[in-house]
Amino acid sequence: MKASLPAALRWRLLQTPVADGATNMALDHSLARLAAATGEAIVRVYGWQPATVSFGRNQHARGAYDPARLAARGLGVVRRPTGGRSILHDRELTYAVALPLSTATAARDSYDAVTALLLDALRRLGVDAERAEPRTRSRRPGPAPCFAEPAAGEVSWHGAKLAGSAQWVEGSAALQHGSVLIDDDQQALAGLGTEPLAPVPAPATLRAALGRAPELAEFAAAWCDTLAVATGERPAPLDPEGPEAQPQPPLLRLYHDDEWTWRR
Repeated sequence: MKASLPAALRWRLLQTPVADGATNMALDHSLARLAAATGEAIVRVYGWQPATVSFGRNQHARGAYDPARLAARGLGVVRRPTGGRSILHDRELTYAVALPLSTATAARDSYDAVTALLLDALRRLGVDAERAEPRTRSRRPGPAPCFAEPAAGEVSWHGAKLAGSAQWVEGSAALQHGSVLIDDDQQALAGLGTEPLAPVPAPATLRAALGRAPELAEFAAAWCDTLAVATGERPAPLDPEGPEAQPQPPLLRLYHDDEWTWRR
């Protein structure tokens, strides 16, 4: 992987408490706007409460997933700003990277560059992860779950998908975020459709790779060490209670809105 980010890019690191799906997506989107305004890149690591099913930006979900079944199982639901397919967010480590972009080349290369940083962070945790080599062409964003198969450039372990990642560009910033599974709970998605969905092949998990469940703080520390080596400077922390780490109210309303969540 040869893509890289500008050496002079200043990085910030944010670890936030667990939050509901709308808050998480609104904050990721807000951080992308912050990156565009400040010219700084931001890495955020976080978790979810309650467990939440997210749909990709352009995924067909209305009429394919059953809101009553989601509610009966106590699951939240949200639509991501990024693409891809459905994910059950529960026992995982989640990351988001907000990047300022200055050229079209940076936009094309940034996904590979962020994935390279993610791989390094995972290896610092002790996971011998690698870039996935997809076996088939990428599918349209239908109702099938994200972990049904690896996509080009995603992260795998021993041939099975370990992390699902997606990117979206808004103006002069890119937002890339993804889920690294601690345990396999993606099988539950098969029972949440209006009609039965195909079972999800067993993905890789951090518990299988490490024999334990790493803490969110470990993941944040691994990102910090990765960025320190990559840039020669440790990322400056963002205060999770500070104004920069709060979701913008209009975006919070958007991601709470059923019209957005079930728009297609």
